[in-house]
Amino acid sequence: MIRVGGPGSAVVIGASLAGLFSAVALAGHGHEVTILERDRLPVHPVPRKGVPQSAQAHVLLHRGMLAAESLLPGLRADLLAAGAACFDGGAMPWLGEYGWLDTTIGGYPVVSLTRPLLEHRVRRQVVNGGRVRIVERVDVRGLRRTGQGWMVRTATEEVPGDLVVDASGRNSRLPHWLSELGLAAPAPEVVDAHLGYACRLFRAPRPLPLDVGIVIVATQDSPFGGLALPVEHGQWIVMAGGLGDHRPGRDPDGFRRFFSTLRDRALVELVDLLEPVDEVRIHRQTQNRRYRYEAVANWPDGLLAVGDSLAAFNPIYGQGITVAACQAQTLGRSLSQGLNPGRRLQRRLAADADRAWTLATAADLRQPSSDQDPSLVDQAVDRWAQHLAWLMGRGDLVATVAFRQVYNLMAPPQTLFSPLLVATAVRSWLQPSPPVPRPAALQALTAQHRRRYGVAA
Repeated sequence: MIRVGGPGSAVVIGASLAGLFSAVALAGHGHEVTILERDRLPVHPVPRKGVPQSAQAHVLLHRGMLAAESLLPGLRADLLAAGAACFDGGAMPWLGEYGWLDTTIGGYPVVSLTRPLLEHRVRRQVVNGGRVRIVERVDVRGLRRTGQGWMVRTATEEVPGDLVVDASGRNSRLPHWLSELGLAAPAPEVVDAHLGYACRLFRAPRPLPLDVGIVIVATQDSPFGGLALPVEHGQWIVMAGGLGDHRPGRDPDGFRRFFSTLRDRALVELVDLLEPVDEVRIHRQTQNRRYRYEAVANWPDGLLAVGDSLAAFNPIYGQGITVAACQAQTLGRSLSQGLNPGRRLQRRLAADADRAWTLATAADLRQPSSDQDPSLVDQAVDRWAQHLAWLMGRGDLVATVAFRQVYNLMAPPQTLFSPLLVATAVRSWLQPSPPVPRPAALQALTAQHRRRYGVAA
């Protein structure tokens, strides 16, 4: 039997990062929290079935790191002690649509590690903090309202809670459970560019002239992209990404050949200098999908949706973990203010997803593989975004700083329309600057590759 506390008890469905962050926020407000998790959680940081994207590359954006650290003080130091890599995001070679970004313009610090290690360390801190426990291998089947709160129905029993938080992810059954309660669940908004990813973990058998990541963005003219990030224990995670019919597969030789099709040889040169640690793993659940639960007029008190259960983003933009951490902050802050956990709080949680949703869907709508046609407004915004990308490819300080602020969710998308940026764009039309040269770190990488293999392999 699953035993929970009396009044002040909460049940969180799902022990992924959104569930863990929410649980620690609730515990900080005095709740006794029980997390119901369908998986058997691994003892060591390894990918698990319930998080199908766990083997893929992950980035905790700067705002997400700040939010996670506020929920779990000391988390950053713990991650670094566990071997996570740390580097200046501004120094990371980034090939945008119109050229390289200037790596001499400082950016936000990046803590880079695999998703399993991040989840493992967060879970350990949450449980060790007290007031939160995780019950594994529990399949939640539905919800039932009572005079005192809620009953969460599992395969074998019902678990009571004053408050229920659904953090069960993209495969959440909440729309079905709402229908069973007689509530009209909203249809989801979906934007799908049909991107697919393949990742592989590598190790460096010898020192590299590079200790930061590499990003090569897919464009409308070149539907292939890639990413490499240093992670814990001196390893690297390398990701290939393609649109529509160009999505990469599991074949190791094909994985290497994929990088030779990119607009720059940096990633294929890096892969040639590394040794694989595991197999190629693919991921195709990349659509943006959002439920407007905050618009349900008779939304019940004591029920909340967070993380991917509420709004799931194309993972290439690295926004999901950050939004989940920000929502947990909002949850804890709102309860401290005395706000009833109902529709108003659900509206606040939805607002935490707004910036990420705007950015992710705008980027995916402009892809030729998208299911939907962009509106006239979307097309106008896209033309402006292309000009900003052109500015960044010419080393413009104002455009580059604004982009990094917005990308890291440290500033709203409106920042990209500031008067200063508009003035910068006008000046660029009158006095265009030359393109940013290929970063010196990549020139050194190419030189090492040639010393080992001769002329470009």
